Amino acid sequence: MSFFSNFQSDKCPGSISGNPLNGLCEKVCIQAQKIFDACIKQIQLENLTLTLTDATPANPTYPLTFISARSLSSTGEITAINIERLADKPSCARVQATISIPVEVLYTDANGVEGSAQSVISVTEDVLLFVPAPSIMPYRATSEVSAVCAQGTFNADGTFTVSACITVILKIAIDVEILVPSYGYCAIPPAQDYSQEVCAGFFELPLYPQQRNCSKQ
Repeated sequence: MSFFSNFQSDKCPGSISGNPLNGLCEKVCIQAQKIFDACIKQIQLENLTLTLTDATPANPTYPLTFISARSLSSTGEITAINIERLADKPSCARVQATISIPVEVLYTDANGVEGSAQSVISVTEDVLLFVPAPSIMPYRATSEVSAVCAQGTFNADGTFTVSACITVILKIAIDVEILVPSYGYCAIPPAQDYSQEVCAGFFELPLYPQQRNCSKQ
């Protein structure tokens, strides 16, 4: 069972039928990350150079044959950030930053041995975002990222030149205590163990074959 596996309860997440106010029982203070503003950028970078580090196994035999590369984490590292408020739009600011995306590169070496290495893709952002007024609890910039490289060629200096499809979501956020309406605690359904039912059909057979007389065959 799970929330969405035919578990019947009005104390579970899901679509609302009827009056959405029915069942509200309290106001709850929860700790959450409030997103004041966010934007997404999706770009394709050509002729991007990936410098390899931390090869596994170590010291692969060159040349390497590129297989693929993909981001290791959905969280990007933000550096060189500069937030400049606009005089004509006090609630908005120009946000400039460099976002680094860790990636894992898969390849085979000259001996046909499969290996992997680490690399980093860096993307610059220069965007306009809503930035809240100064407060005791400071806001911060965060990023969610994804990168995929399907094609790449090996270079004599031990790097790869690739084409990359990159998604970056840049956010302005603060961890806050926020008051929300609540229906109370969730009803947690019992776990349903996964089974391939490899014996289905076999256990349905009769224990012994059906008795038949020769004259009735």
